Amino acid sequence: MAQKRIGYKGGHVDISYEIHNPTGVKDIAILHGWGSNKELMKGAFGGCFKTFRHLYIDLPGFGGSVCHEVLTTQEYAIIIKKFLETLRFSGDVVLGHSFGGKVATLLHPKLLVLVASSGILVPKPLSVRLKIALFKGLKRVGLTRFRSFFVADDAVTLSPQMYETFKNVVNEDFRGQFALYKGTALLCFAKDDTATPLYTAYEIEQLMAHARVVVFEGDHYFFLKEYLHVNSEVERSLQMMES
Repeated sequence: MAQKRIGYKGGHVDISYEIHNPTGVKDIAILHGWGSNKELMKGAFGGCFKTFRHLYIDLPGFGGSVCHEVLTTQEYAIIIKKFLETLRFSGDVVLGHSFGGKVATLLHPKLLVLVASSGILVPKPLSVRLKIALFKGLKRVGLTRFRSFFVADDAVTLSPQMYETFKNVVNEDFRGQFALYKGTALLCFAKDDTATPLYTAYEIEQLMAHARVVVFEGDHYFFLKEYLHVNSEVERSLQMMES
């Protein structure tokens, strides 16, 4: 594991990363989802993309990457873009899972691989909507000490800065950003994913100029079993781009 300090907002962010297959002739940057880390992604794709130099990154605030700033998705992308430039990493192919897919989109790579990407707002279940309404009612009367009972599972263990970041990114409508992407996109989504349902892949496809949806068996973490299939679809997309 290595770490690189990136200057940002008059301070700095320490990015933890790992380069795998350093003699690869092409580059692929791989971004994890919210609450995850580079180890999960390396565990899935470390044996894939044989001709590529892999870059596994802990996004700021996760894994070994330290960040004390409240960030937006746009700011994540600015930091990661600067990080790629510092490492002289091309960023021509970027793969992002879930929240990492939104960051990857803002990097505008030549080939964008969205693996169960978030960005299309999915209606919350009634139980969650009732929970939110109840907390707002308690907040109005000053009973914020009960906050821990209402915080989303993805935010329970977060620092105050990362909790504010979570609130910035969790309910973003990314349709406008998807529409601005003009490269080639491979959209890998799973049939049984409830976090980023399959129908959201087709909404993203309609927004992009050159996008292709591939449907997989499994849930939000289907790639942990289907990594070879994802690998083959990435290779196929590259061949289509070259033809």
